[in-house]
Amino acid sequence: MKQATKGKPPDAADLARQISEALQQERIIPRFVDSYVVENGRQALQVHAALYRELLALLQREALLAICEHALELVRNDVRGRRKSKARTLSRREASLFRRKFLMALARQQTWTAGDALDFQRDLQMYEELLARAATTRRARKPFEAANHPFVDRCAFLLDSSFMEKARLAASRALIELEKLAEQLCRLEHSN
Repeated sequence: MKQATKGKPPDAADLARQISEALQQERIIPRFVDSYVVENGRQALQVHAALYRELLALLQREALLAICEHALELVRNDVRGRRKSKARTLSRREASLFRRKFLMALARQQTWTAGDALDFQRDLQMYEELLARAATTRRARKPFEAANHPFVDRCAFLLDSSFMEKARLAASRALIELEKLAEQLCRLEHSN
């Protein structure tokens, strides 16, 4: 009877699909880059169409890494049952199985090659390890401070390395939007 009351994780394939679609529909990264260009007068970032598309593609991949990391953390630590029961943490085995299914579904959704999927998994693991190390030193962040997150640093470097601090602040705002989106999608998954 205890098994029936336990919460179960959301469908991994459905969550991967929703994340991919929502990231495209919400246009968080194009809005992030466009607002950065306008706020900081960095129109040179948009002058060459091919380079601008390449920048957007690289930043979109970073956004996918950040949103997937946050969604996996939410699923691993906040699984609710159908009756809105108390949250519980997934076992190590359940978390590993969910992660594997999620990443396979994401690779199919993104039509990645095996090499692309392995690169993404390696980068995702790097994100998780960096965030686990930073978790011990977390403190409340002031609104004018940039987040201590790999997404922020990598995006700032890709976006505008000559104005790194301004780019980090802009990337922090984009990270907040990505995390909110992940929370909304995981909440929707739990309610199903």
